[in-house]
Amino acid sequence: MRRSPAPLFFLATLRHASCFGFQGAVSRRERASSKLLGSLDAAERGAITIDPPEQNTQTTALSMTIEQLEQVLGGWGRARLAWDCYSNGVDPHFLFGPSGNDLASPFSSWNEYADKSSLKQSVLPTPRVTQPLGNGALSLLSELHSHCGGRIENGLATLVHISTASDGTTKLLLRLVDGFEVETVLIPFWASGHPKNEGGESSDETPWNDDSDKRTSLGRATRYASLGRTTVCISSQVGCKQGCTFCATGRMGKLRSLTSDEILVQLFYAKKIVRLSRDGILDSGNPDDDSLVLPPVTNIVFMGMGEPADNAKSVRNAIEIMTRRELFQLGSNRVTVSTVAPTPEAFMEFCESKCVLAWSVHAVRDDLRKKLVPTTKYTMEELRQGLIDTLNKRNLRTVMIEVALIADVNDSLREANELADFVRYITMEVPGSKLICNLIPYNDIGGGTSNDGNAGNRYRKPSIGRVLSFQRRLQEVGVYSHVRGTRGDEESAACGQLATSRKKKIELVG
Repeated sequence: MRRSPAPLFFLATLRHASCFGFQGAVSRRERASSKLLGSLDAAERGAITIDPPEQNTQTTALSMTIEQLEQVLGGWGRARLAWDCYSNGVDPHFLFGPSGNDLASPFSSWNEYADKSSLKQSVLPTPRVTQPLGNGALSLLSELHSHCGGRIENGLATLVHISTASDGTTKLLLRLVDGFEVETVLIPFWASGHPKNEGGESSDETPWNDDSDKRTSLGRATRYASLGRTTVCISSQVGCKQGCTFCATGRMGKLRSLTSDEILVQLFYAKKIVRLSRDGILDSGNPDDDSLVLPPVTNIVFMGMGEPADNAKSVRNAIEIMTRRELFQLGSNRVTVSTVAPTPEAFMEFCESKCVLAWSVHAVRDDLRKKLVPTTKYTMEELRQGLIDTLNKRNLRTVMIEVALIADVNDSLREANELADFVRYITMEVPGSKLICNLIPYNDIGGGTSNDGNAGNRYRKPSIGRVLSFQRRLQEVGVYSHVRGTRGDEESAACGQLATSRKKKIELVG
């Protein structure tokens, strides 16, 4: 039976999965936000940096290990039970407490907490299904989270919008305690022969035994693990001060950095969305499909809003929690941190972190790179040496080099040859390194300036021929390269346009 969609604001499209077009929303909480933002022209230059003095940095359970939470709750079993919930996108405040059916969020109409017995069966290991989390432990959790309404869900962050493209790419807009908002994107990669293929169409070779198998919870659960994988694109800041001229977030300026808890709550909600889709209660946004079933979350990429190196401590702490076996259980090679490298030391910030490093290069010629990343203060050779020094101190020496290809700006064979020479030097200087060049065709985010500095000439997506020629030249000289596919590339709204419209609303108030 087809379920009525929740009253959400669904977008018809999302753009490129790498999230270069991300743009955050500014809080409606402050009517004077236009004064904080200053002129839009200044924001486009990345000149604005706002860190509200009242920003709360208190810790929540999300950034605690089992041992740390055990000290708060007075028992290992309680801490373990709480983390069984958090790692599945469930707030124990609602699962074990008396409330839950009155949630003021898009999930309230789906009655997620209405059948708590079934939810426990779904998210808790069999030995702990009947274990209670009593009023004492819940009170302690509420005290721990007193700065965010006593809970994680609808406290530390609230899901205010969800939008789904026809290929399953799903974008979340989360509102934080202080009213600022960040975007998180779930990018499914479907296994061959399963409900979605690369084009976003239903596959003829269905994984379901029959229609009844597709509709039942048991049928979904037994097929779930073979669907493929979902990558979650995480934000580390509200806005960004690096000012990349091809990136919508760069035009916001930096409004503030996220705490490690605010980074981790994005994964919390991503796990919730995937679980709800598995249970058949997430609308696909496609009138031809009853519901969307997303594959399990297996990968994290810090490629959303913000520059991770400008918020390195919070990002490192979040990675530690993500990769703990008893917490979010992600492998070190499944978490990728992408940095534009504001300084040569930026890479060293993540030397000990359990993650893959990615460098947003975009151009290796200093003059061109300066036009694309105007905040660049170091030569590319100086930045490259910083990467080399870091890789030589790491056990995990995989590195991704990212290039957003823009028509007639950095997509010629000249730039391909320069990039090839530049990255081959890295492999020569770092024994055992594995280097991958990700080529990312530009997606129009509106109002970008061109290479000649004329704001009236927008950047354009390169032709597929130019992209493939660029890739072939790299491969001819032994540099492995991959063309990043565009996800959810339809009409309506690109990734980040929801935030743009909300930002404009705020600036016009008052």
